[in-house]
Amino acid sequence: RCQRWVENCRRADLEDKTPDQLNKHYRLCAKHFETSMICRSSPYRTVLRDNAVPTIFDLTSHLNNPHSRHRKRIKELSEDEIRTLKQQKIDEAFEQKQATQESNENNEQNTVSEEGGEEQEEKAVLSTLEERENKDYLKSLFEILILMAKQNIPLDGHHVDELPEGIFTSDNFQALLECRINSGDEVLRKRFEMTAVNLEYCSKTEQKLMLEICENCVREETLREVRDSHFFSIVTDEVVDIAGEEHLPVLVRFVDDSHNLREEFIGFLPSEADPEILAVKFHATITEKWGLNMEYCRGQAYIVSSGFASKMKVVATRLLEKYPQAVCTLYSSCALNVWLAKSVPVVGVAIALGTIEEVCCLFNQSPQLLVELDNTISALFQDNEEKGNELKKICRSQWTGRHDTFEVLVDLLQALVLCLDAVSSDLSVRWNNFIVSRAFVLSSALTDFDFIVTIVIMKNVLSFTRAFGKNLQGQTSDVFFAAGSLTAVLHSLNEVMENIEVYHEFWFEEATNLATKLDVQIKLPGKFRRAQQGNFDPDMTSENYYKEILSVPTVEHIIQELKDIFSEQHLKALKCLSLVPSVMGQLKFNTSEEHHADMFKNDLPNPDTLSAELHCWRIKWKHRGKDIELPATIYEALHLPDIKFFPNVYALLKVLCLLPVMKVENEKYGIGRKRLKAYLKNTLTEQRSSHLALLNINFDIKHDLDLMVDAYIKLYP
Repeated sequence: RCQRWVENCRRADLEDKTPDQLNKHYRLCAKHFETSMICRSSPYRTVLRDNAVPTIFDLTSHLNNPHSRHRKRIKELSEDEIRTLKQQKIDEAFEQKQATQESNENNEQNTVSEEGGEEQEEKAVLSTLEERENKDYLKSLFEILILMAKQNIPLDGHHVDELPEGIFTSDNFQALLECRINSGDEVLRKRFEMTAVNLEYCSKTEQKLMLEICENCVREETLREVRDSHFFSIVTDEVVDIAGEEHLPVLVRFVDDSHNLREEFIGFLPSEADPEILAVKFHATITEKWGLNMEYCRGQAYIVSSGFASKMKVVATRLLEKYPQAVCTLYSSCALNVWLAKSVPVVGVAIALGTIEEVCCLFNQSPQLLVELDNTISALFQDNEEKGNELKKICRSQWTGRHDTFEVLVDLLQALVLCLDAVSSDLSVRWNNFIVSRAFVLSSALTDFDFIVTIVIMKNVLSFTRAFGKNLQGQTSDVFFAAGSLTAVLHSLNEVMENIEVYHEFWFEEATNLATKLDVQIKLPGKFRRAQQGNFDPDMTSENYYKEILSVPTVEHIIQELKDIFSEQHLKALKCLSLVPSVMGQLKFNTSEEHHADMFKNDLPNPDTLSAELHCWRIKWKHRGKDIELPATIYEALHLPDIKFFPNVYALLKVLCLLPVMKVENEKYGIGRKRLKAYLKNTLTEQRSSHLALLNINFDIKHDLDLMVDAYIKLYP
């Protein structure tokens, strides 16, 4: 290729140079290449395609400027070269003559069959007109579907059982279609003007097929950006109910062309009872259906639902076995203690978490109930108004997702019980039947000794991980230093495990004191006594029972879960955060990222120069000007104007911010999950659709109606 470059440039003086010399010491301006030969996807340089050859040269410009000192040297042709060029021209002239003769013969044949050709032409015109009308018709249908999705209008209207027998009522799709016809849409009017008014214009099957096309086209817009950025991470949210079936929402993280970390919702995956089948289908959907190369996946996280954690852990483990660099991490928006609690394989803990959610939901539904709770808190905390005001403020937030959820609950428990008892026993018409009945049920659940001992033990066990988890959701420097404190956390929990008899005794005493305050009987759970059926061991006390069934398995599980989620690779990646200048500053610029960056070596553009580049990066910030602040986040570092001069650092920072444990610093790029939650909150379970959901959540992604129509015609001719 170097030889072709030299020939095209007419540089006879460079013909004796080796390709290595040409590559090192000579440069060619980009204006000599066709635009198709230049790839500008790289953020820090202009890259030529592998087969690029310069073809654009003005070899006559020097004639108009005889005084130019920078004339290009024109190669003088030898006699042999002149002879070769003449022969090429003769060959070209002969080929052209042959082509002309063939063309004339074809014209004669066309004249003979002119009458038949006219008939074919008429048919072709009619066929083309019919195709165009059909495309316009489909385009109108797609426009209606996209409008319904963006406005979150369900496809179905009235249920059949709501209507008297024999009455036909249009569903929402047909109603909008009729509205469009009445508004003057000629294409739709021609199509349906002879159709009976009590017939469906577009069947449910057709609607579903078209929605699948819409969903795929909109998803592909996001996936194209993901592929262009190469590296990405996968996040699965809590299981949701879509029209009676369990689905896993899937989000993807990537850094776009503008160096912004984005988190986008890309679809739902039907859940499976068998975790191994779920793992296979999960992998097949991402790689085969959505076309993502998992070799570029650098992180994965799953936000667990109670009772679903073990299943998702199997999925994550199978992915990690195939793709070791897809590091499994915590998710940035999920508190570590809540995540650990939901993963504990003890039925009592799952029941307690469900009860807590129901209590929070009931109070959030009724502002009047919150006022009643405020009054109860004020009465209980007369001697400590500051504590009372703090609890009132917490009650008006989503406190079930806090790091100290169980601690808050233990402090609030008496107030919650007294408030719910007052509501359930109120004989006036102040509360409706639903609130009264829910208050009675939840009060009974909160005053069950099994619930009380569960929340007290969970509060005490998770107190060892609270500060650690809080730091993981803090600033970049907090996350970096948290990685180094994991050893101390595990040491404390191992000490608890070794002395579980002593620790459990204190925890159980706290639970019994709280139960006594609420006038709750201390006893073994009824289900346990019923299961014994007369074979009850008289030596089995409540304290021993809860130690074996709750304290021991909970502590063991949390120790193992911390070791699994904070693997050696995960910790190595977090230690690379010392690349962020503010963290460097706190470490007095005495850092050694290259030791931890080995796991990302294959992701770097120039791994051989990493050590030298990191040295330059440290020197740059160590000897900065007095008025220059150190960038505190990866987001700030990625947007530095001179980051292009540090390609390895840029690549490392880009991969690090993809880890799901890192926050999406710019909120407007992390709205995929918020929009998902809003859709689920605002849509009735039976009206939810996985297709409509994706279009609704990604309403701002551009869509090409012509592309959708062409895809539909191609798939369903």
